Amino acid sequence: MSYHLCYRTFPITNGSSMQKIKKVCVYCASSAQIDQKYFDATQKLARALVKSNVTVVYGGGAKGLMGTLADTVIAEKGRIVGIMPHFMREVEFHHKDVNEFIFTADMHDRKKQFMVGVDALITLPGGCGTMEELMEAITLKRLGIFTKPIVILNIDGYYDPLINMLNNAIEENFMKPIHRDIWTVFEDPEKVIEAILQSKPWSKEAIKYA
Repeated sequence: MSYHLCYRTFPITNGSSMQKIKKVCVYCASSAQIDQKYFDATQKLARALVKSNVTVVYGGGAKGLMGTLADTVIAEKGRIVGIMPHFMREVEFHHKDVNEFIFTADMHDRKKQFMVGVDALITLPGGCGTMEELMEAITLKRLGIFTKPIVILNIDGYYDPLINMLNNAIEENFMKPIHRDIWTVFEDPEKVIEAILQSKPWSKEAIKYA
């Protein structure tokens, strides 16, 4: 089954260049033992992305928020791409109804593929794996290697402790005040496009003040 989408594009002013939101990567959890509010938020996020004709890239899983994300995108007739290491496929972690997959050699390659060709990264609530992906993306953006918007969906204050820790790192001079512009925090999953558009431009020149 293939999908043929007519993309609606949204401009982001970034100096003299214009970017268009066609594809985003969503970091999210595989745990199914979590509060229903996180599943509800994931469904709303997925519907908002499909409504805006945005291709969704994710970790390829069939359970937890990953499974809900994929199920919803598929039900809404959107396009979703799974990215997963071969060893996870071998133990049947992959979503059987996701028809577009990239299988990587390992977790490191998977994280690299998450960022290829995307116009933004979105982080849903998750555990150590999700947070590790988010922190690597923040680090790469700090170095100017990745420059696209990073938006954190802070459902019911879930990420408050992490955001406070990042702010503390800035207050203690482990990071610079400008590094607050690396990420954007939002609470309403239906306003994901607005959150991406409101993200501040970032340059490869960031390496100079990393």
